Amino acid sequence: MKPPAHWLTKADPGHYPFSQLERETETVWDGVRNPLALKYLRMVKTGDQIMVYHTGDEKQIIGIAEAISDAYPDPKLKNPRMAVVKVCARRELPRPVTLAELKRIKEFKKFELVRLPRLSFMPVPQPLWDVIMRIAEGREQSP
Repeated sequence: MKPPAHWLTKADPGHYPFSQLERETETVWDGVRNPLALKYLRMVKTGDQIMVYHTGDEKQIIGIAEAISDAYPDPKLKNPRMAVVKVCARRELPRPVTLAELKRIKEFKKFELVRLPRLSFMPVPQPLWDVIMRIAEGREQSP
């Protein structure tokens, strides 16, 4: 299976907000422990685009990052199944796209962000990526 080129990762804005990634320019994205999320993370390739979603009270997609490395085993851990990826900030979205908005759109009913709220890293199918970007850029109204 060819891995998707678009992903979504979750970040706790109280711990590591997107604005901090923008200030630091790049970071190693680590801390993913869920087996399914790790499976997805291990599929990431250099150049893949990653939406950054703020959890907690915000529950919104806030920005775009880019993978600047393929996924690789976490060098801090002795378990080769634990993976990390280097990412860099690309841009903040013109406007955040909330989880509540996505839940009102029929096409998102099967999307992992809606179905599996605890999953911290997931693929974003191209058609859904496009809808999110159109909403963020004001080219499409959310219901």
